This record gives sequence, C-alpha cells and structure tokens, in this order.
Amino acid sequence: MNGSLAVGRGFHWLRILFALLLCWVAIAAASARAHEVTPAIADFTIEDGRITLQVRLNAEAFVAGINLDGLADTNQTAQAADYDELRALGAEELEPMVQLFAEEWLETFSLLAGGPVELSVTRITIPEVGDASLPRASVLVFGGEIPPQAQSLRIAWPAGSGGVVLRQNGVAEPYTGYLQGGETSPPIPLGGGAAKTPVEAFMEYIPVGFTHILPKGLDHILFVLGLFFLSPRLKPLLLQVSVFTVAHTITLALGALGMVSVSAAIVEPLIALSIVFVAVENIFARKLHSWRTFVIFGFGLLHGLGFASVLGAFGLPANQFLPALIGFNVGVELGQLAVIAAAYLGVRLWFGRHPKYRGRVAIPASVTIAMIGSYWFVERVFL
Repeated sequence: MNGSLAVGRGFHWLRILFALLLCWVAIAAASARAHEVTPAIADFTIEDGRITLQVRLNAEAFVAGINLDGLADTNQTAQAADYDELRALGAEELEPMVQLFAEEWLETFSLLAGGPVELSVTRITIPEVGDASLPRASVLVFGGEIPPQAQSLRIAWPAGSGGVVLRQNGVAEPYTGYLQGGETSPPIPLGGGAAKTPVEAFMEYIPVGFTHILPKGLDHILFVLGLFFLSPRLKPLLLQVSVFTVAHTITLALGALGMVSVSAAIVEPLIALSIVFVAVENIFARKLHSWRTFVIFGFGLLHGLGFASVLGAFGLPANQFLPALIGFNVGVELGQLAVIAAAYLGVRLWFGRHPKYRGRVAIPASVTIAMIGSYWFVERVFL
C-alpha cells in the first residue's frame, strides 16, 4: 500500500515537472530559430604583404551589445528587444550602426605578425531583410599591412564575440580552427603548413555536433523524445535510434560533400512534420510496427539534411574533411544519447514499468510534442 502511495506521489511530482519542462520548451521553441546564436566565420588571405580578413557574422547581435560568449539564444539577454528591432531594419538604416560598431570592435581585436597589425574597415555588406526566422549574415571586410619580416601571425578573437571559425586561404595546408571569445589562435605560418592532423580535426568538431543538439537543437531533441515515448521497453527505442542514426549519417555526408542540396524552406517544415508524426503515432500505437521503421529512416534522411546545412555554415577543413565530418557526426550522436539518457534516468527508470505510465506520462508528453511540432510547421510555412 505504501509503495502504491509513493508511486502515486511520484507521478504527481512528475506531472508538475513535465508541465514546467514542456512550458519552457514551448516558449523556447517559439523563437529558437529566430534567436539562435551561430558562430562567426572569419576567412583571411595574405597577398603582396597585405592581409584581407572577411568576417561573416550576425551584425545585429553585436550592434545590440549582446555578450555572445556561451550564449545559445539571444532571447535570454536583456538586449533581446533591441536585437529584434535591429533585425527589422533595412540595410541602409543598419549600415551606419554596423560601421560604428566595427570601428569600436577593432579596438578590442588583436592581430600580431611580428608586432601589432593595424586593421581598418574596407567594406560592409548587409543583406536586405529576408526570412525573419533566420539570422541575417552580414559581411565585414578588414585590411591591414603585414610587416615584411613576419613569418606567422596570431589572431585574438575579442571576448564577448562568441565562437568563430577561423580559416586561412590561398596557401597549401591552410589553418582552420575554432575559437571562443577571448581565445587566441596558435601561431599560423603565413605560407601555410598549419593544417590540423586528422585526430585534431576529429576532436575539434565533436563539440560542434554536440552543441547542435544540446542546447541548440530543440527540433531534434523533440524528435528523439518522440521516439523515446513510444514504448517503455529498451529494444524498440534502440532500433528506432539506430535506424535514425544510419539515415541522417547518409544525408549528412552527402550534403557536406555538396552532392545533395535541398532548400531549408522545404527541409525545415518537413522536419516539423516528422516531429508531429512520431508524437501522434505514440498516442495510437502501442508497439513498433515494421512500417514505422521505414518512416523513421525517411525522417532521418531529412534531419541529416538539416545537420548538413549547419555543418555547411561552419565549413570543413578541405585537407581533413573526413575526420571533421566524422567528429561532427559523433558529436550529434553523443547529444542524442545524452537526451535519451536524461529521459531514461528522469522518467523511465522510475515509472516505465508502472501500468499507468502510458496514460499519465507518454501520451501527455506526446500530445505536447505534437502541438509544438504543429506550431513549428505553421511558423515555417506561413509566418
């Protein structure tokens, strides 16, 4: 009797926890794509003793004064309202603000090549307002003179600027690295030869894949949770996750190689529908049917295209393409396993064998996941 009472109380607190958690997910989901923080990409080339540094970044976030270090969502900041207003400005209105920011930002930017290199703004390119659900990528170009005796350079990425993919161009075995705000690159030979080893490239891209799931990949998290809530048994879950993994690995590789390219306007709504499908089926199905396995494989192909678009934004080192690609995929898998492990330890380990688990946990959770996926679909198609 006492055991039944304890389980009943456990379900009560679990429902409260689920309500709080799913409310947080729903609120975050409403603005995740519009406010997701993406890394800057900095490409530099040296010709005739002059360096050209081209930086692609979310200029509005910088102009708003947001500290991007360790940030996953700009909506979590006090400057969120200012950021949203800046996103709505046309290129001509925004450019003077970006020019002022760039000049001030350069004062915190450090480039050493046998001594400090003074940089100046040479060009600013700001796209017109497009899809408000996606960050707008502006391009800032800086230039400066490299001392004739310099053999290498070091770039210190300013604190508060978030992550940056730093890429050397125009030389053999170019350097490619990832810096966080406040970090400094190793010495980069001007003539090339600083390419990472396969192991270094592999290890560097694991956290890139992991952070795309946790904390940034709310749509992928909900899809994995949709798989999780089908059955309290481990075997169906492992089968579904394995099929999903194989499928998204295929299209991730093809997309990263440039062999397959599908517009995000098509892929993103379909990913939302995949979330709705698995969640709704959880409500009516009590076991894993063979045909669902094929459907999950198809959905995995879609999610792989989504992963590939993210990886394309980061870029892969040409001379270590395969190790970096594998590292990214390993990071994605570790993120998915972390989601499953958290759900198992927090829910299924304690309540999975209870006869009311399906009615009190799995079905309400699946209904909420389906509602969020439906909202995403409407947002990505019509809003």
